[in-house]
Amino acid sequence: MQWAFTRNNHVLNLADIPQLDILTLKKEIINECRNQKRVIAFFGLKKSSTVELFVVLADDESSRLLVGKALFEKEKAYPSISPEVPSMHLFEREFYEEFGILPDGHPWLKPVRYGKERFDSSLRMEDYPFFTMKGEEIHEVAVGPIHAGIIEPGHFRFSCHGENVHHLEIQLGYQHRGIEKLFLEKEKNFLPHLAESIAGDSVIGHTTACVRALEALEDRKVSKRAHSIRAIALELERIAIHIGDLGALSGDIAYLMGNSVFGALRTEVINTSLALCGSRFGRGLIKTGGVLFDVDNDLANQMRKTLRKVYRDVERMAETMFSSANVLSRLEQTGIVPMEIAKEIGMVGPAARASGIPADIRTDHPYGVYRSFPFHKMTLQSGDVFARAYIRYVEIKQSIQYILEQLDNMYDEALFLRDSKKMKSSGFVVSLSEGWRGEIAHCIITGEKGEIARYKIKDPSFNNWYGLALAVRDNGISDFPLCNKSFNLSYCGHDL
Repeated sequence: MQWAFTRNNHVLNLADIPQLDILTLKKEIINECRNQKRVIAFFGLKKSSTVELFVVLADDESSRLLVGKALFEKEKAYPSISPEVPSMHLFEREFYEEFGILPDGHPWLKPVRYGKERFDSSLRMEDYPFFTMKGEEIHEVAVGPIHAGIIEPGHFRFSCHGENVHHLEIQLGYQHRGIEKLFLEKEKNFLPHLAESIAGDSVIGHTTACVRALEALEDRKVSKRAHSIRAIALELERIAIHIGDLGALSGDIAYLMGNSVFGALRTEVINTSLALCGSRFGRGLIKTGGVLFDVDNDLANQMRKTLRKVYRDVERMAETMFSSANVLSRLEQTGIVPMEIAKEIGMVGPAARASGIPADIRTDHPYGVYRSFPFHKMTLQSGDVFARAYIRYVEIKQSIQYILEQLDNMYDEALFLRDSKKMKSSGFVVSLSEGWRGEIAHCIITGEKGEIARYKIKDPSFNNWYGLALAVRDNGISDFPLCNKSFNLSYCGHDL
């Protein structure tokens, strides 16, 4: 058997993961990806003078995960997988940057983050090898890393022919937080707090992935009521950001009514999270073993009243907005990412679903309450700014309905179970959750004493930044803000 098979939040013994030579592993990855598997993770574990490479693929049809590994001893190179599997390109660049093992033949081998743990400390951001063009009317437009708005640092280099964008290169890596290393240094009970800070707009998504991985390694039980409250919080996070994004898109096209109305509605949703746990962003709610705040009858009734109002108001505003000829003229046929391209580069989340890819962890690899209350995937086909905006509207309504269903089916059980155990030794677990941007992946490897030996995080932005770069091609440079807002990717989620 060439792969170990597991599922979301199921623990594997490290000894049960087949170790292949890198050429065989490469062949297996290519064959599986040609058979509709997706790359979830590709990362290394340093052991004295060797490096173990771990690969995780997803089989969405069967809800299975495939795990394999290879050992690098004296080898300093291997044949790149990216020419055959383009979605591997950033994974391989990251692996090379950290360990110095060259993916020979990689088509675009450039730095990813310039983290302090990189193998070559001489690499500097100011020496980044940007793509260049020459010719009449060819010019470059550089934006960032310091922006006019209150956003995080990132540099955008546009290669333009007149007003038309031929190529966009996005350089990130300005933040060196060392998040993954902190997960190795902090006490186990502090890790959910740390997970809340991976990406501040995805508190629930990342914390859910973190605690589910820890609970699996501890063989720790969580009550159905706690699972329901976690799902309610996750869907509130999704609703709030999606509404905020619709407001931001409205502002970018000077549709001021939408900007004002959606902005006010977002406040009602984040105030609902505030009423639940004392934080508009869900901080402090989720801990290993359950949740720390309950939804009593009064709060449940308040949630129902608020969310039904939000549903009606969002529906009224969105239907008005998406029937406006002026709005549609800016959104339709702008920033198109066709389905075949989105699939080839490994896009995830609403951006992928807007391009016709039916990928959603809540359905494909269900966890928690999503196993008992199925979620139905929704897709659009046009892959443009309109689709990425409209899919948010669809998902807002779907999430509200899901929360109302949970409120009507809450189990009368304990919120927090204090049966903490020592984590399994020499174990491997993959924890996936569906954040509002898409697939979040946390992988943990434990050592012989049950300590965390490797903690690997993947935010959905890691998958989707290249999608933004492709979306803006052959569009006017003035359309970039729309394309950018329609993805709304995370800088800090990338710069771990």
